[in-house]
Amino acid sequence: QVQLVESGGGMVQAGGSLRLSCAASGSGFSRYAMGWYRQAPGKQRDMVGVIISSGTTRYADSVKGRFTISRDNAKNTVYLQMNSLKPEDTAVYYCAADPTNHLSWSSWGQGTQVTVSS
Repeated sequence: QVQLVESGGGMVQAGGSLRLSCAASGSGFSRYAMGWYRQAPGKQRDMVGVIISSGTTRYADSVKGRFTISRDNAKNTVYLQMNSLKPEDTAVYYCAADPTNHLSWSSWGQGTQVTVSS
């Protein structure tokens, strides 16, 4: 299975920005679909954004226009750029991988905490 390591979480003020990174194992990274999810206490784990192997992206309505997902295949890394952060963005953020590129997530990272203060 794909091994994933998230980094870049932390505490920021509302309106600020943060960039998360997810480093993946495997020589076939460029063929993977990759996703970012988040989970706040007492809430379900929700999709934040996905990027498929072609580079096409999709976002949850709650973050569209504020967050951007991108990938650097040479570095086996996916990024989540988060701008105009709101307190409701506070959550543990997870990256996920699907080597089949069908958005059936088979691997998950350990998560990184993002806290946005008002």
